[in-house]
Amino acid sequence: MIEKTKLAEQVERAARAVRETNPMAPSITNTVTINFVANAQIAVGGSAAMVYLPDEGEAMAAAGPALYINVGTLLPIYEETLPRTARALAAAGKPWVLDPVAVGIGEMRTKLLAGFKEQKPTIIRGNASEVIALANLWGVAGDGGESQVRGVDSTQAVDEAREAAVALARYTGGAVAVSGVVDLVTDGETVVKSHGGSHFMAEITGSGCSLGGVCAVYAACAETPLAAALAAVNVYNLAGALAEAKVGAPGSFQVAFLDELYRATPEEIAANPFDVEEA
Repeated sequence: MIEKTKLAEQVERAARAVRETNPMAPSITNTVTINFVANAQIAVGGSAAMVYLPDEGEAMAAAGPALYINVGTLLPIYEETLPRTARALAAAGKPWVLDPVAVGIGEMRTKLLAGFKEQKPTIIRGNASEVIALANLWGVAGDGGESQVRGVDSTQAVDEAREAAVALARYTGGAVAVSGVVDLVTDGETVVKSHGGSHFMAEITGSGCSLGGVCAVYAACAETPLAAALAAVNVYNLAGALAEAKVGAPGSFQVAFLDELYRATPEEIAANPFDVEEA
């Protein structure tokens, strides 16, 4: 288990490196949230590139230091794009983030997500129900509990996904971030709970998707997958809490939230409240 102080230092260094180097983290993401994902990536100091064609996915896997794959709104072409991109990432040894949106709904989505097991994403980001469902699909969690996926919404609490998240992280050798009222991040050895955020995050489209994109930005610079995932979760919780204090409705919250992502300093991101315990 990593010490809290050391982890905070890693988060701060990752956030500073992103601001200094402006890493490009391309995305193949949910068409409903492309704009928000790109704006969030840029706000934290990264650069965005959105693609959906197979050859472009492979090209971005080669060009970018990290990549984000979100299966939210699938197009027929993704049956070719996503496996080819994941294989290119694995061959190049590049870090990548998987968001298994609505896992278990539909034959094509299930087939694609099952296929990603061999590629071992660096970071998995999802809500509790999605994390449980993915662990069950991959057969890595033993009796990980029954998933209750309802579209993109979670019907289960973050703590219910702890066992599944730890199992997934141990299998991939990376990190898993479970989004909820209190976010959980784990690398299979350490479990971190990050505090803050806003209830408005559940009332706008794309808060989870954009978090996945920001995970990829930090994965391009962080020393470990855990530090990358926690940096993303911490900056979201910090920005969410600050934005909520300034506005009173979801529309204005989204704008204020992006502003706070932009303003967040590496020191503030690392200092956002979080607890560390052994997995």
